[in-house]
Amino acid sequence: MTTIRKVTTPRDIREFIRFPLRLYKGNPWYVPALYGDEKKLLKNGGRTRDAEAVFFLAVRDGKTVGRIQGIEQKEYNRAHGTKKVRFTRFDAIDDEEVALKLFEAVENWARERGLNEAVGPLGYSDLDREGLLIEGFDQEQTFEEQYNYEYYARLIEKAGYVKDADWLEFQLRKPEKRPEMLERLSRRTLELNRLHVAPTAGISKKAYVEKYRDGLFDCLDECYRELYGTVKLTREAQDELIGQFMLIVRKEFAVFICDADENVIAFGLCFPGIGKAVQKSGGRLTPMALLRILKTVRKPKTIDLGLVAVRPQYQSKAVNAVILNYMQDMLENMGVEKFETNLNLEDNTAVMAQWKYFDARQNKRRRSYIKKLGE
Repeated sequence: MTTIRKVTTPRDIREFIRFPLRLYKGNPWYVPALYGDEKKLLKNGGRTRDAEAVFFLAVRDGKTVGRIQGIEQKEYNRAHGTKKVRFTRFDAIDDEEVALKLFEAVENWARERGLNEAVGPLGYSDLDREGLLIEGFDQEQTFEEQYNYEYYARLIEKAGYVKDADWLEFQLRKPEKRPEMLERLSRRTLELNRLHVAPTAGISKKAYVEKYRDGLFDCLDECYRELYGTVKLTREAQDELIGQFMLIVRKEFAVFICDADENVIAFGLCFPGIGKAVQKSGGRLTPMALLRILKTVRKPKTIDLGLVAVRPQYQSKAVNAVILNYMQDMLENMGVEKFETNLNLEDNTAVMAQWKYFDARQNKRRRSYIKKLGE
């Protein structure tokens, strides 16, 4: 018999974090989240200024067989006039009873709070891990996204969930011939619009991040606010995000395009692909794990596309060509072999059309599900 237990004790917290490490032991594709980040999240109960969360474990014969988190993202619900609960961190053995009871626990928690729809997998914002892997189970996974077994989709659909949105992911490699037109267009765009690429020489990484952080998040909010599942980030959330990625940020893999007054009008932010570097330690930052990460950051073969944004008033002025040309430089001059795009909404054809400048192939698909919650 399967029982559901709400996570309340330090022992429960440890078990919630460790369960997927056991479930995916030996799996060559699974990339764990950083253990310290997960522990910090659970110790404060998953609460933020604009969201509240709950965590459940499924137990059978004294052993953990599943887990799930529910989130009431209040900022999103207020902005969109919805009453949704998000589910995330769903992991389970291949057992329908286990999955049904986990979802039932989150749904009951949601009903008690007056919520009437469940969606996911979605985190606190679209910058968290999101989407269920539907295609690409034998593909290299990025640190920023979550891997799952193929049977998860069946378990979620058996619990009454249907497709709400899909994302596609692409692998981009150096084209046979660099598109000269792109380089010319990039230079011309900067000249005509009196823009420039923020210089990285003579400034520390910390100072560089601080100088452009407000412009980055303001640009991000303006460009992403209408996209699926997005939430305006609080200053606290911004600080947390910067803290999480500061170790792997490199100035050379970020491009900020500014006007004459140093206002950020567009940016492309990439991260060295550290997935393989964190696998062996189970997400713990041990001395050996840190060495592997730092080695990868110094000479990455794979680059994960984190965030790309162009302010609306510049989107018709070919500013994206500057970012795409910079990516070509990375492939040609920085020893990078390929990019992993992370998530592109399947109906965002404008973004995906840009990959024509690369040797591109779609290698993954992810899905968000939805379910109406009755009384």
